[in-house]
Formats: sequence, C-alpha cells, structure tokens
Amino acid sequence: MSEAEYIAALLALYADLPDTPLRPSPADQSLARKLFTDAVPLTLIESAVLLGTLRRLSRDPSLPPLTKIRSLAYFLPVIEELKLQPLPAGYLDHLRLKFRRLSA
Repeated sequence: MSEAEYIAALLALYADLPDTPLRPSPADQSLARKLFTDAVPLTLIESAVLLGTLRRLSRDPSLPPLTKIRSLAYFLPVIEELKLQPLPAGYLDHLRLKFRRLSA
C-alpha cells in the first residue's frame, strides 16, 4: 500500500466515526503520515480506533456526555495499548460487527 493510499484509508476511517470532525485537520494528516512512516499496520490502527470508539459508545448513559473527538491523536493511547498487548486473531472482525450494531 502506498503512503497516499494508507493516509487516505486512515483518514476516511477516522472521519466516518461518530463524534469526529467531518474533515481531518492538517494535524490529523501529519499524524497519519507519521504512523505510515513508523510502519504501524493499518489493521492495528483500525482495531484501536474501533476499540476506542466502542468504549465511548458503551459508556454508562447516566454519566455526563463526553466531548467530541477533536483529533486523531485521541486514539494514540489505544494504539500504544494494542502494540503492547495485541488483540487475538479475528477480534477485529468482532469489533467491526459490534461497531456496526451500536452505530446503527
């Protein structure tokens, strides 16, 4: 996958999430480029983004609402978490399904 394809795929994934800006900022584009340069697999990023979003969507509704996500950098701690403790094989498919169900 080329750098341009990687960045486009990552930014499209980010922009399609609930509570994120409709258009990624220049800082988001720069971070996507850095993740490509650092050879972070797109599947790891997708897992982190979905996991972080599902944690937000599954939050107790009686708690005060969270603010909108303003930056792709919001997901960096989850990316680091998954680098240290990768998800089991096939778990990304589970996250995709759960996300589709919760966001419908």
